[in-house]
Amino acid sequence: MLKNILATALVATIGFSATSEVNIYSHRHYDTDKQLYKMFEKNTGIKVNIVKAKANELMKRLEKEGKNSPADILITSDAARLYIAQQKGLLQTVNSRVLNAAIPANLRQKDGYWYALTKRARVIVYNKDKVNPSELSTYAALSKPELKGKVLIRKANNIYNQSLLASMVANDGEKSAKAWAGAMVNNFARTPKGSDRDQMKAVAANVGDVAVVNTYYVGKLLNSKKTSEVEVGKKMGVFFPNQKENGTHINISGAGVTKYSKNKENAVKLLEFLVSPKAQSMFAEANYEYPVNKNVEPSQLLKSWGTFKEDTLALEELGKNNAKAVKIFNEVNWK
Repeated sequence: MLKNILATALVATIGFSATSEVNIYSHRHYDTDKQLYKMFEKNTGIKVNIVKAKANELMKRLEKEGKNSPADILITSDAARLYIAQQKGLLQTVNSRVLNAAIPANLRQKDGYWYALTKRARVIVYNKDKVNPSELSTYAALSKPELKGKVLIRKANNIYNQSLLASMVANDGEKSAKAWAGAMVNNFARTPKGSDRDQMKAVAANVGDVAVVNTYYVGKLLNSKKTSEVEVGKKMGVFFPNQKENGTHINISGAGVTKYSKNKENAVKLLEFLVSPKAQSMFAEANYEYPVNKNVEPSQLLKSWGTFKEDTLALEELGKNNAKAVKIFNEVNWK
């Protein structure tokens, strides 16, 4: 009884009702998303309600709320998180011809539990004044002895790094992935700390020569309101690794319809809208993310970094191999 009362109070508190609406639990925090939701409301008459928090907090909330959850959609970054949400029983399947036609098979869960909304490439950035890009090649090459003390990258608990290593486990095997991770530790310019932006700031400050980051953070720096960040962005060269092998590691920002959605039809309509050409172009232009809709071109900034071969690994594999990646990081003492 108390549980039901609390759930009712929660719904009232955040303004959800049983009218024509769709309720989102989102890890994303971008103005572009707000604009797209307003467009969707105007086009459909369906009210969009949003709760924002970190991904793990949102998943815990969904677990606690159970059948009483007002959420219809979970949106977060990284396929591994979506996989974990699926395994926890927090999502349900969707069968949408629109989503299946717009999104390549490797960027969506095969049974329709979750779908990509945007893509990010995990690339090597380098100090243009110190590094010749012809000297760069693969993620594996970052672990070579000649780069000792020159590589910057985030902590082991960062989901982007976990997914990168998980992709190596899937593509090359656990033994090879562990050898790479161990050798990388020897090449760190400093003990891992900070965000992707912080890695680039350290490269610009000559703490190291190269860093591993997601592409959209380069765009964030170049378009920052802070002159100091713009200057950092200008010093960065963008290199897409593994072009002669399996391709550059890709990850996503994506979404799934929650298991106990009360507005599933509206939720599917919103997801279909978010992969439409108009929405995909806005993601690319304003948030520096690559479109998942194969009929939409990247923005001019993204194009300026060049075309590249993507790793077409099914992103489900990132979730399936996440535990192995975490185990490897612990074993090689990647802080």
